[in-house]
Amino acid sequence: MSKSIAVFGIGRFGRSLALTLSEAGADVMVVDGDENVIEKIADKVTYAIKADLKSDEAIQALGLEDMDAVVVSMGSDLKASIMSVMVSKEMGVPFVMAKAADERMGAILTKVGADKIIYPEEETGERVGRVLASDTFSELFDIDDNLCIIEMHPKKDWVGKNLIELNLRGKFNMNVIAIKDADKMQSSIDPKKPLGKEDTLYVILDKKDIKNIQ
Repeated sequence: MSKSIAVFGIGRFGRSLALTLSEAGADVMVVDGDENVIEKIADKVTYAIKADLKSDEAIQALGLEDMDAVVVSMGSDLKASIMSVMVSKEMGVPFVMAKAADERMGAILTKVGADKIIYPEEETGERVGRVLASDTFSELFDIDDNLCIIEMHPKKDWVGKNLIELNLRGKFNMNVIAIKDADKMQSSIDPKKPLGKEDTLYVILDKKDIKNIQ
């Protein structure tokens, strides 16, 4: 079942995030106060809505009750960001991520309910979108233009099987470089040891192959 995610504020970061989520199969609602911005992205997402994000009534009217997550990506507009975070949490959105221009703004948004703060100089819309759209990814780290390292839990059908049985390199073109279990991180991996539900895998793969394991 695809995730339903709303992106508030369609600047460079918000647009990149929304498009990555859409490409990953999520149902994406984008919201911005600029009608021109909305028109340019409308055919690439599920819903595109013009709304005043400084208004609690306008945010309530969006119908966020069934959203899995909301990303507040205005960054420099503190009032709109605060209102968006507060109303989203009041409406029962389980996960609200907010972009902050600096640590002070991040602290304020955390106090009003944001579950996670992101800073534009440290994050890209594509990276955040890949993680947010997936049920298995915890983190994604770029190595270069083509390769990345993903921190992830085993997919449900991997649990109880070992790396030889799974043949992840052959099936998904990915290499497991380390596994962290309840005891410790291990880079010397026993390929015959079954994977546990709570294990964390660190895998390296080409970015074009990410979609195959989401």
